Amino acid sequence: MFSSRVPGQLEPNRLARAVAGARAAGRALIDLTGSNPTQAGFHYPVGMLEPLARAAAHTYEPEPRGLTAARAAVVEDYARRGISVAFDAVVLTASTSEAYSVLFKLLCAPAGDVVLVPAPSYPLFEHLTRLDGVEPVSYALEYQGRWVVDESSVDAAWSDRVRAVLAVSPNNPTGSVLSEGELGALSTRCAARDTALILDEVFADYTLQRDDAPDAVASGFRRKSSPTESLTFRLGGLSKSAGLPQIKLGWIAVDGPDRLVAAALDRLDLICDTYLSVSTPVQAAAPELIARGGAVRAQIFERVRANYHTLRTMAAADPSVEVLHAEAGWSAVLRIPSTRPEENFVLELLEHSEVIVHPGFFFDFPHEAFVVVSLLPPPDVFAEGVRRILGRVHA
Repeated sequence: MFSSRVPGQLEPNRLARAVAGARAAGRALIDLTGSNPTQAGFHYPVGMLEPLARAAAHTYEPEPRGLTAARAAVVEDYARRGISVAFDAVVLTASTSEAYSVLFKLLCAPAGDVVLVPAPSYPLFEHLTRLDGVEPVSYALEYQGRWVVDESSVDAAWSDRVRAVLAVSPNNPTGSVLSEGELGALSTRCAARDTALILDEVFADYTLQRDDAPDAVASGFRRKSSPTESLTFRLGGLSKSAGLPQIKLGWIAVDGPDRLVAAALDRLDLICDTYLSVSTPVQAAAPELIARGGAVRAQIFERVRANYHTLRTMAAADPSVEVLHAEAGWSAVLRIPSTRPEENFVLELLEHSEVIVHPGFFFDFPHEAFVVVSLLPPPDVFAEGVRRILGRVHA
């Protein structure tokens, strides 16, 4: 990743050092990079985490795929979004990041096999693949008024070493949602080439368009009436759907042709039984945590939608700044005049305006100049941060 970075461009840890120095100096900074809902001023219901102390947590009954009640709650949560998932095809993990690691172990051999990953996208995939000895190779998302998969780049990146295609819908940070046609095209390619599709849907609850209902499904596969063409793994978790990143529970829903699903689940049983990483208390509490998480999810939903509207309204006053169209998620992308390198703009914004943003190259944007902001901050803080960004554009 970061292949688009030009010589002399800001390194990620350099910005981190600059931010750390500003904070150590006691400067009051507006952080528009935060992605932790527990630190964004949301109200968590009193007693929300009490289910973790239920008596059921005292008994250890290991199950490779997870406890029955917890998996049933996941199935019900998919049903809330209008998606039918088979109970036996749900596998619990300690996080979405761990789910990736489990799937890389399932699908890939280290030191040779390849996973295709989208760009732009979150740079965590670089680390997750490398830690399992898997090589990430990028395919492109192109902006054409909305982000679309460049199918020719998928084909160009393909080789006989590819074992999985990773699709993120909604994408972080572009906020793009793959259409049914795009996901269908990826699934067809994977099926024809004996390759799996990994579909990360962790931000699916947070649609940004005004006509979307709170439970609108931000995914290409809106309702599963028949198996997908390819072996498909759908990822979700409490971190985003309930605003509980500290409660480590994620899941994988396996879909596809019956024989491929059965073989994958057999192998997943072995991998997950080897680690048994999901704690009993969180599994026992899962039904109540998922249900109670709706109160937090509703707050996040309203916050990110309101902030996205504020961003678009404020940026509309400056024709040199464009807010790229986003459909869902917690982030937004601004295209700014490329009158100076992103590194200069981001560091000047920190130094002179006391605002922290991500530069586009952190996410492997193909060219300059972009900044990425989180939609999670409190509305007044967010609006002030945007005001300072727009003021710095022509400074």
